[in-house]
Amino acid sequence: MNGQMARLSLIAFILAFLLALLPHLARGATPGEPVLSPERMVGSMLMLGFRGIQEADDPVFWKALRAGRVGHVLLFDKDTASGGLRNIRSPQQLRGLTAALRQAAPLTPFIAVDDEGGNVRRCKPAYGFSALPSASLMGRERPERTWGRAERLGRELRSVGVNVNLAPVADVNTNPGNPVIARLGRSFSPSPQTVSLHAWAFGQGLAAEGVIPVLKHFPGHGSSRFDTHRGTADITETWQAAELQPFRDCFGAGWPGMVMVGHVSHRGMDARLPASLSPAVIEDLLRGQMGWQGVVISDDLMMDAVARRFTLKQIVLLAVAAGNDILVFGNNTAQPDPDLPEKVHAAFMELVRDGSIPLWRIQQSWERIEALRQTLGVPLRGACRRTF
Repeated sequence: MNGQMARLSLIAFILAFLLALLPHLARGATPGEPVLSPERMVGSMLMLGFRGIQEADDPVFWKALRAGRVGHVLLFDKDTASGGLRNIRSPQQLRGLTAALRQAAPLTPFIAVDDEGGNVRRCKPAYGFSALPSASLMGRERPERTWGRAERLGRELRSVGVNVNLAPVADVNTNPGNPVIARLGRSFSPSPQTVSLHAWAFGQGLAAEGVIPVLKHFPGHGSSRFDTHRGTADITETWQAAELQPFRDCFGAGWPGMVMVGHVSHRGMDARLPASLSPAVIEDLLRGQMGWQGVVISDDLMMDAVARRFTLKQIVLLAVAAGNDILVFGNNTAQPDPDLPEKVHAAFMELVRDGSIPLWRIQQSWERIEALRQTLGVPLRGACRRTF
């Protein structure tokens, strides 16, 4: 009886997969375009970090990357567990590493860094990269200068094989004591309009060099009193609707990249879940009310604001149900899990097979990701300067 039920479940899974592919097949695949299995589509929704600068340093990650169970890569300069260097040591070394990552992956991966400027940089001058001031300093100058700096940064990142920059920060500096935004100089300004102008300029500068920008941290992290790396950051009493303006302005102008949702909690938006895991925030507010139809990427799902509250399987289920397209697991903690790439993919596939995550949902994210992937390395010429 158990064997018969298992066979029926497998047949139902295969039929559901074929039905999910019908829209893809109907529009006609490009010659050579792969019709992906559910396993590969799930892999395309995962961005993971790894340790070291060569395959021997983290063989489980590289095996998962080669098999398509991990689709995208997050690079760090510092390794939290050891206190030493992690993935980045020099431009030449990084160029070789990203080439090896692209060669290993079945499909071109998004290779991402956090390079906002100032205190938040993975490609630091100490490793041979160019200097870049903080957002707070750039925000005091003309947006054209921010554009030029981002363009130079994009050129440098592209030259070493990095194609996604998890920047700019679109958070409005409403709390000067904010430990993770204001005190680190990560916000362009207390003025929403100034943030709009500089965030747009920064994103356009990167896109002009073929690097995908990421607008963050929706719906706004500027008013928080706590750091989501270390626990819950409740913005219910401090958040202001004006913090949505930079996102709204950039969307209206035609934002060319992704949007990252933060782990902040606002009980008026969702009484139970942080923004990154909330359908009310992502599907209703971000996509429904504000009209964003592009790729949504989570903040690192190993931050304490999420990881302390939920199991790995719960995190995957909630993140996908909320509307995230790419789930980020940096695995750069005091105790990194060497088997995390396999564990995350296995947990995701269990949820697909038991119907908790429907196939149409992963197909939906795959199509958004694939549309963005087609823009990789294509400079956004004719980018426009805006006045909001």
